[in-house]
Amino acid sequence: METAIILCEDGFGRVRGKTAAGLVRHSLRFQIQGVIDSKQAGKDAGEVLDGKKVGIPVFASVEESIKALGQKPQWMIIGVATIGGMLPPEFREPVKTAISSGMSILSGLHEWLANDKEFGPLALKHGVKIVDIRKEPPLGEMHYYKGLAEKIDAVRIPILGTDAASGKRTTAVILTKELNARGVKTVFVATGQTGLLQGSKYGVPVDAIRGDYVVGELENAIWNAYENEKPQVIIVEGQGALSHPAYVTGSRAIVSASKPSTVVLQHAPGRKYRSYHADELHIPNGTIDRELELIRVYAHSDIIGITLNHENLTREQVQEKTAEYEKQYGVPVCDMLVDGPGKVADAIIKRFFPEKA
Repeated sequence: METAIILCEDGFGRVRGKTAAGLVRHSLRFQIQGVIDSKQAGKDAGEVLDGKKVGIPVFASVEESIKALGQKPQWMIIGVATIGGMLPPEFREPVKTAISSGMSILSGLHEWLANDKEFGPLALKHGVKIVDIRKEPPLGEMHYYKGLAEKIDAVRIPILGTDAASGKRTTAVILTKELNARGVKTVFVATGQTGLLQGSKYGVPVDAIRGDYVVGELENAIWNAYENEKPQVIIVEGQGALSHPAYVTGSRAIVSASKPSTVVLQHAPGRKYRSYHADELHIPNGTIDRELELIRVYAHSDIIGITLNHENLTREQVQEKTAEYEKQYGVPVCDMLVDGPGKVADAIIKRFFPEKA
């Protein structure tokens, strides 16, 4: 496993630092050795995210990380997911420092760092790589929609949500692990840059693919997961929300490509505004009722569980919302990061694999 540090200046533990958070919590591809964020320096990354130490330190700078670790990591990963996918200006100097120190750069932004007039020549000079993963395949290699999901003899469950950046991928990863641990062979299909950076074997960055091919490309990834792994369940990472005015394309494509057997719905009840220029536009957060209406229309499906993002809520408030939603919607409700996935996994097994219940 290759070694890496994550650049997440002024973002770790915040919504825009979701890529860093995902890699700290789960990585099949990299041994994460540290996070760079001067605002959180000196802390353990796990404590910042979940209140539990994981042995990954947060450093103030690239130089400090190299000194403390005793050697340079092989990679620096860009750990923020910015609106518009551009590199924050304050990241330029740390990126150049990392390159000059002999680290390769891995980015999931829309802005391709390999094409940067400073970074490209500097990487060439120091013999390192710059890899941008948020790219579509060459035009001649992309797949068009074929309706393949109808031929898949596996339970297909997208993790949809009421907003962007609400924890859909985290829920998907945790639920995949839980079902596998219970003897239900399950595969995860990523649809965004963080899932791919974590090392998902199957997936596509849906927001990087032109409209004519986005459903076909994702459908092909789901089909490959089915053909190669022969799973009983396919969990598909959601993007945005069907109700989101700016990020609707990903969710609609995911529903079309997967043809859900059922849906798990992620919701952040403590969030006031949408995760999209919240300080400027003040778009009210999505609601469960509205999302359910759209899921029934577009996915022709019900939901089998509701999973909660606990941001801005006390533990007592989460428990109150859990009880309220279970009574109102008649499905299991849980905070995956605190309660674990047990109740939702129970519901999936009871419905689709009663012999294992």
